[in-house]
Amino acid sequence: MMTRRLPQEIYPVVDRAFWIDRLGGAGARFIQLRVKDMNGDALREEIATALASARRLGVTLVVNDFWRIAIETGADYVHLGQEDLDTADLGTLRAAGVRLGVSTHSHEELSRALALRPDYVALGPVWPTRLKKMAFGPQGVERIGEWRKLAGDVPLVAIGGVTLARMPECLAAGADSVAAVSDFVLADDPEGQVQAWLQAAKKAQFPSP
Repeated sequence: MMTRRLPQEIYPVVDRAFWIDRLGGAGARFIQLRVKDMNGDALREEIATALASARRLGVTLVVNDFWRIAIETGADYVHLGQEDLDTADLGTLRAAGVRLGVSTHSHEELSRALALRPDYVALGPVWPTRLKKMAFGPQGVERIGEWRKLAGDVPLVAIGGVTLARMPECLAAGADSVAAVSDFVLADDPEGQVQAWLQAAKKAQFPSP
């Protein structure tokens, strides 16, 4: 069975629209906007600005959580956590043509996600992460291979504690794309970090003979 493909093997996660210009301009083509400290008109404007930049640069933007605004602004993708699935109107999302990514941390959550036929599932945290409190401990690289088999043709994203050095390990274990936050936005040279990730991903996908 052939796995459906995601736009790119690298998947930066950012909290502000200006990162789309910076990381997208450096070559990232699959970026998630995860805003946690805005609401109302400010949030809607931030998402709209990010989408405008994404369209200009040929970036696929994934809107985290805010599915209603994603529909209103014409986003291509929404990413939902397990709690978000309880309240999101998935039928309306699908009718609007919005693609869906879902976070998973356990077999039960993976089964729930796969039943929805998402466009990708995310597994995490692969390694310990300090960016958000997690109810689940580190999954480990071995779990990526397990999730790969269970997910069938649904693309798999690895996230949580991933660095440039660890990213090829995730791809080798079966991840289709690898997400990270701090390894991009806290880098001394975020644009250079994107280039380094792209080069490492290419080597991982097409190793030298």
